[in-house]
Amino acid sequence: MSAKKDPSVWEGFKAFLMRGNVVDLAVAVVVGAAFTNIVNAVVKGVISPVVGAIGTQNLDHYSSCLSTTCKGAQGIQIMWGSVLGATLQFLITAAVVYFLMVLPMAKFLARQEARKKAREGTHEVIEVTELQVLKEIRDELVAQRGGGARAEYERR
Repeated sequence: MSAKKDPSVWEGFKAFLMRGNVVDLAVAVVVGAAFTNIVNAVVKGVISPVVGAIGTQNLDHYSSCLSTTCKGAQGIQIMWGSVLGATLQFLITAAVVYFLMVLPMAKFLARQEARKKAREGTHEVIEVTELQVLKEIRDELVAQRGGGARAEYERR
């Protein structure tokens, strides 16, 4: 029996890099990092001041005490303000991404797809119409030759 040679680690790594989706993933990470800066700027510069006008921008100092005394680092504090602030930051960021990026892109792609389908539909109608015209021309030529020629044509 011949023993199969397992591919080396280096060959496996080269195959992994050459698959293509690794490059796509790398591009997505770089674009995502750049996009994060845009989203953070919109949230920090536009959304947070609006939210701050309604309430407070920093919820970190809100907490509840589980023990009898909570002074400084003593006692058991539940920092619910930090959790609420992080949750609001996530929701605001998700809303900015959805309403400013995802929704307009989805509408744009839907319009592009509708235009493509309309062009394909028009192309098919033109082909059918041309075929019908050619059939009509054929029938006219056969009719001009006379009835005998038409019967001979239909036999073929």
